[in-house]
Amino acid sequence: MKRINWVLIALVLIGFVIGRFIGTYFDGTFLNYGQNFGLSSPVELNLGFIILTFGLEFNITIASVIGVIIAFVVYRFIR
Repeated sequence: MKRINWVLIALVLIGFVIGRFIGTYFDGTFLNYGQNFGLSSPVELNLGFIILTFGLEFNITIASVIGVIIAFVVYRFIR
């Protein structure tokens, strides 16, 4: 069974977040161009005694892809 590399997962998530910040900082440029995936409105499950609300949406921009690529490069240097 293959071991999960938590450092790589953490760096990729940090790359997405930093890329998103860069994309919002340069709002009018090509870096903020992207696509939304997921549920635009949450799904609600009412069981009578508990109400569960599910929702997940991804916003992938060019800046976030650049952030993930930088995260992979950083991972190669620290590995």
